[in-house]
Amino acid sequence: MASFSKNPYLQTSGPRDPGKEAHEPEEMSALQKHVGFFDRNNDGIVYPWETLKGFRAIGAGLLLSSVSALFINGGLSYKTLPGKIPSPLLPIYIKNIHKGKHPSDSGVYDKEGRFVESKFEEIFRKYALTHPDALTYDELGAMLKGNREPNDTAGWIAAQTEWKTLYNLCKDERGLLPKETIRSVYDGGLFHRMEKQRASKVKK
Repeated sequence: MASFSKNPYLQTSGPRDPGKEAHEPEEMSALQKHVGFFDRNNDGIVYPWETLKGFRAIGAGLLLSSVSALFINGGLSYKTLPGKIPSPLLPIYIKNIHKGKHPSDSGVYDKEGRFVESKFEEIFRKYALTHPDALTYDELGAMLKGNREPNDTAGWIAAQTEWKTLYNLCKDERGLLPKETIRSVYDGGLFHRMEKQRASKVKK
């Protein structure tokens, strides 16, 4: 079995931000926790500038962070609003994030945003053909193609953007995306570790 101990994001689990953790209800779904990382002021709403700050915190460049903020908030805001009137500020309401699930995804989040272990394991049974606990770039592409639903251009583009951004930010020194890295992104734990890792480097 391959070892991925050199991946810095797997070396330090580290606690989540104490202030944020204290305000998170215990029943938060994995998807809510995933999105909650970008809620920089912990008010249950993610605005585009918070999404940008979140991407910058994990080491993404300014251009990628800016484009991601517009793409993510533009695509999810209306779906998660508590009412029918669009907001020009493009807020994402975390409590309703399950309504923003798009087609052509892996199915690891169920319709309520909960983590489905069997679907997660299925990714590696079907697509991790080179290493049982990691995906190569080509295997990632095969997974995206396998999950694509007919006539779902928007969902496919969203899936491509999400997964390829993850790959570019988190691949290890051999160009592999480790299983445990992927697992930890589903509840946002990876983002907190990446932020902590980056902050520690800045202090040196």
